[in-house]
Amino acid sequence: MKNDMKIAIIGTGGAGGYFGGKLAQAGFDVTFLARGKHLSAIKEKGLTVKSILGDFHVAQAKATDKISEIGKVDLIILGVKAWQIKELSAELIPLLHAKSLILPLQNGVLATEELTEKIDASHVLGGVCRIISKIESPGVINHFAAQPSIIFGKINEPVSAQMQDVKSVFDTVGIDSKISEDIASEIWKKFAFICVGGLLAITGQTLGELRTLEETREMMIKLLAEIHLLSTKTGISIGTDYVEKTVAFIDALPMDSTFSLARDIWENRPSEIDYQNGSVVRLGERYAVETPLNKFVYHSILPKELKARKEK
Repeated sequence: MKNDMKIAIIGTGGAGGYFGGKLAQAGFDVTFLARGKHLSAIKEKGLTVKSILGDFHVAQAKATDKISEIGKVDLIILGVKAWQIKELSAELIPLLHAKSLILPLQNGVLATEELTEKIDASHVLGGVCRIISKIESPGVINHFAAQPSIIFGKINEPVSAQMQDVKSVFDTVGIDSKISEDIASEIWKKFAFICVGGLLAITGQTLGELRTLEETREMMIKLLAEIHLLSTKTGISIGTDYVEKTVAFIDALPMDSTFSLARDIWENRPSEIDYQNGSVVRLGERYAVETPLNKFVYHSILPKELKARKEK
């Protein structure tokens, strides 16, 4: 891959819109997959990104609502919800050539596994991103907290020239990135952190409010501790001080910070709860690890989630 690589952003939400916008702004050939009013606004007015690091606008953004219209690309960045991976993975195959790479940025620990059910593993990276952002209005992405970054790598494989090419593109456009030789650990670290979003959803709190009230802060710490124990039982090492480090990170975030999981649930949209706290519950049962707080969160949200899916 060279710096003229063709890129597809599958899912132009808070993360896909920001990172794809940075790439398109720098002149890379980027096609955005979007839908509805968001798609119409991008086609008519381009993509606007409001960011704490500086606003920018992509005037001539290429966008479509059909994966089949994108054509062959060098890099696919997946910004869709975790539960959408299974249903669209087969549609990605026509976009691939021999050296194409797919970079999933989903919350949860199942994206790579689900992609490789239909797609040869040689194309599939593991990845996580760190950003707090959302679609503010059609055609407008708002990055309102956290330093954006991407960590990626191959599960149980060394760093390759292809991965270095991807990093070099991110470096060129000013996206903070890192190639990890233990991407499974990075995915689990993000997974545990993002599961705190389930607590936000059921308490109606922001991260600042959650960490300030003694009772909900204790719940947050116990929820993280359950996932930390589960990670050790699955053979993933995320560090003995993971809980303390994560709580310190949460303490440093702006008071009004929230997660997309909580916002989806508050706004009666289908969410990633099955892939977050729901995955903790199922893996806990598989590895004989008690996860009472995650179970409480998951079971409390499940009725509303099922209703949102039925009304989708």
